[in-house]
Amino acid sequence: MFPPAPGSRVSRQTAGAVGAVALIALGASPVAAEDATPGLVLGEMAPFEGVKPGSTFAVPASFTNTGSEALAKVWLSYEVSHGLSHTELPSNCLAWKVGGFDEIPVSTKAVCAFDQTVKPGVVYAPEKALTVGVLDSALYDSVNVVASAQDNSPGDEASSGPVRGTGPVLKLAEQPDATPAAPGSAENEDWDAQKVAVNAANTADFQVTGARLKGRVGDTVDLTVKFTNAGPGWMYRGTVGTPATQVLIKMPAGTTVTKGHGYCDKLPSGTYECGTSQAWVDEGDGETYTFKLRIDKAVPGAKGSVALEAKPRPFDRDKANDAADITLDVAGADGGSTGGGGTTTSGGGAGSPSTGGTGVTGGSGTTDGSSTGGGSSTTGASTTGATNSATTGDLASTGSGSTLPLAGAAVAAVGIGAGAVLVVRRRRAAGR
Repeated sequence: MFPPAPGSRVSRQTAGAVGAVALIALGASPVAAEDATPGLVLGEMAPFEGVKPGSTFAVPASFTNTGSEALAKVWLSYEVSHGLSHTELPSNCLAWKVGGFDEIPVSTKAVCAFDQTVKPGVVYAPEKALTVGVLDSALYDSVNVVASAQDNSPGDEASSGPVRGTGPVLKLAEQPDATPAAPGSAENEDWDAQKVAVNAANTADFQVTGARLKGRVGDTVDLTVKFTNAGPGWMYRGTVGTPATQVLIKMPAGTTVTKGHGYCDKLPSGTYECGTSQAWVDEGDGETYTFKLRIDKAVPGAKGSVALEAKPRPFDRDKANDAADITLDVAGADGGSTGGGGTTTSGGGAGSPSTGGTGVTGGSGTTDGSSTGGGSSTTGASTTGATNSATTGDLASTGSGSTLPLAGAAVAAVGIGAGAVLVVRRRRAAGR
């Protein structure tokens, strides 16, 4: 539910109780004070299904003043998510960019002020419904509409704006054929909100890339693997703290993880389960996971994998790039080179391809780390994204799947700091 408009706002029940005490002291009835509250109630709006990128649709917002007194001014606001945009706005509307930080995805909020009398018991709607544009990135989006008796312009959460509309002034019109909301049906004192789903006919391609590792026994090499949302749609789960997806990383046999990644937890099987930095992932964005591996011994055919979690992803039609190999070439073993040898692939590698998850997604990116020690090296397939800087120390864990000791987990927690541990654990818990 949209928070109350800025300013001091007391709950309907509390306001009624305080008013009742005052009126009883004056020998008056408390019922009249309760009836005088504005009690704005929005009309129900159905979800928008199958809208196409490049199209527009009208938002049929209407409301009733269920109080006993007329209002001299009201505000209607329309907040649209990342895959949507406002078209031409009237000049009595202002627009802001909102969010993009503190786990709030970017949205655009338009607030329209109507300086006219709003009578009680009458349904009102803008003379012309505001329209919203469907962007190429649209997928699972929303429009949040608020009717308020106070200005509910954004505060510190606004990242830019306001920008005033350039269209003709928009006015409210009575809707005589509409059924007004019943008196006393308002849930809030002087505002009401409704979040309307907008589901676009679009897709988003989640994919992973693996890596090719090279080195000698005793070397420590850098492993970089990536998750990318290749678009065209963005994805948002809609729940703060829930990762956009989970990525499962299996290390090649004969290696030990000497430093893990901050968004990854080791499972009892030895596989690492990695989340994302945000609950959404924009188109062209994703996550980069970095590890340091020590090569303990040469294991013929040693190969690891990176794969998306096996959850339904109906928006993702390309399953060929849901898994990729992590190969390892060990030089100098018995005078030659052993291991997987191959090159990085974008799909079809070790690890079962996932068929599935709803996602939404985190900032991502990527750089291949240089190897350390003994002339070892690491190469990884490149994709788009932003580098993720969260890493954590991790006690040694072998690619063959040994269990991380509890003492090691404690050391890892100290290594990354209490704040990062809370973020990692919260994302792990929410992702399950």
